[in-house]
Amino acid sequence: MSNTFLLIIMITAVAGVGGTGLGGLTGALIKKDSKKTVSLLLSFAAGVMIAVVCFDLITEAVFPNGRNGDSQLYITIIGVLIGFLVVALLNYMIDRSTKHEIDHLDAHHPETADDLDELIHSDHLMAHEQQKSPLFMAGVIMATAIALHNLPEGMVIGAAYASGTSTTSAISSGLLTAIVIGLHNVPEGMAVSVPLIAGGMNKTKAVLITALSGLPTVIGAMIGYLLGSMGAIWLTLSLSFASGAMLYVVFGELLPESILMWKSKRPAFFVIMGILCGMLIIFA
Repeated sequence: MSNTFLLIIMITAVAGVGGTGLGGLTGALIKKDSKKTVSLLLSFAAGVMIAVVCFDLITEAVFPNGRNGDSQLYITIIGVLIGFLVVALLNYMIDRSTKHEIDHLDAHHPETADDLDELIHSDHLMAHEQQKSPLFMAGVIMATAIALHNLPEGMVIGAAYASGTSTTSAISSGLLTAIVIGLHNVPEGMAVSVPLIAGGMNKTKAVLITALSGLPTVIGAMIGYLLGSMGAIWLTLSLSFASGAMLYVVFGELLPESILMWKSKRPAFFVIMGILCGMLIIFA
C-alpha cells in the first residue's frame, strides 16, 4: 500500500471519525450554546470549500489532462448535478427522520437540526428527556443517515488527492478539503449524540457510536482516490461528483446553518475571508 494511500486513510479518519466524534463529545458535555463562534467557523469553512471546489476541483475535472488537453465540460456538469442530488437526497432523509422526534414547544422552534439550540437542546432538554424511546430511535436513524451522508464527503477528499498535478498540490488540496469536512462534521456529530444520550444511552457509548458514524468517510476517500487514479474520464467523474456533493454541503448546510445561528453580516465577511484563504493556499 502506497504512502499516499495510507496518508489519505489517516487524514480522512481524523476528518470523519475525529470531526464527528468531537461533535458527539461536544453534544455530550455542553448545555449552553456558542452560536456566534460556530456560525463564524461554518462560514469560514464554507468560503474555503467554495474556493477549493471552484478554483481547483472543477477546473481539474474539466481539464483532467491539463489546459492543453480535451475539455470534459459536459461530463463535469452531469457529475456535479449527480453529486449534488445524491447528497441532497441523503440530507432529506436526515431531516425527515428527525423532524417529528417530539412535539416542539412553539411554532417558532426549528423543525430540523440546523439550529444549535436544536442540536444541543439547551432550551428544552427536559422536554426531550421525557420522551426517551422515540428520541433514542431518532438518534439511531440520524447516525445511520449521517454514516451514508459521509460516504460522498469522503470521496471529495480522495478525489482531491488524486487531482493534483504534483505531489505537493495534491497533498495541500486534499488536506484543505479534509479540514473543511472535519469542521462540517462537528455539528453533525452533535445531532447524533444528543438524542442518543437524552434517549437513555450512556454518554461514552453514545460518543463512540457517533464517532463510528464517520467511518464511511474513510471508505469514500479510498473510492474517490482509486477512481481518480484510473484515468482521465474517471478522474473527471470522481472530481465532478465530489464537487457537486460539496456544493450541496456548502449551500444547503454550512451557509444556512451559519445564518440560522447568527443573523448578522459577519458570517458573510467570514465567507469572503474563507474564499480568499482558499485562494492563497491553492495559488500561492
